Amino acid sequence: MASRPPQVPTDRELLILKVLWERGEASVRQVFETLRDEVPIVQNTVQAFLRTMEAKGLVTHHVEGRTFVYRAVRKRDQTTKRLLAGLLDQVFDGAVDQLVESALALRRPTADELDALRRLVDEAEAAGKKGRRT
Repeated sequence: MASRPPQVPTDRELLILKVLWERGEASVRQVFETLRDEVPIVQNTVQAFLRTMEAKGLVTHHVEGRTFVYRAVRKRDQTTKRLLAGLLDQVFDGAVDQLVESALALRRPTADELDALRRLVDEAEAAGKKGRRT
């Protein structure tokens, strides 16, 4: 039976994934202890989320003694690219300039972020020129 692709995580699932990406792997208790000061959540809820996330293909676990230790199935960059691609297609109909314009309307970038954006644009232009030569 073929496995289905992982589903898109909810906002709360993303918080849990961030803990797992940062730590590499973690028990329910470790995830709970990391999140409890940020969000109102109890340990049983974290456990229920992790079970659901495993059923959705977002996390997997192994057992150490009597403790389930979870890790994210996909790396952070894979998940963020997937989420961003969905947002780009669903909200902006694939228009990158509209996505950037909306992001800039939310927050003014720092000088370092603007430099990084310029480098990315330069790299994209160079890659486009290289692709046209072949």
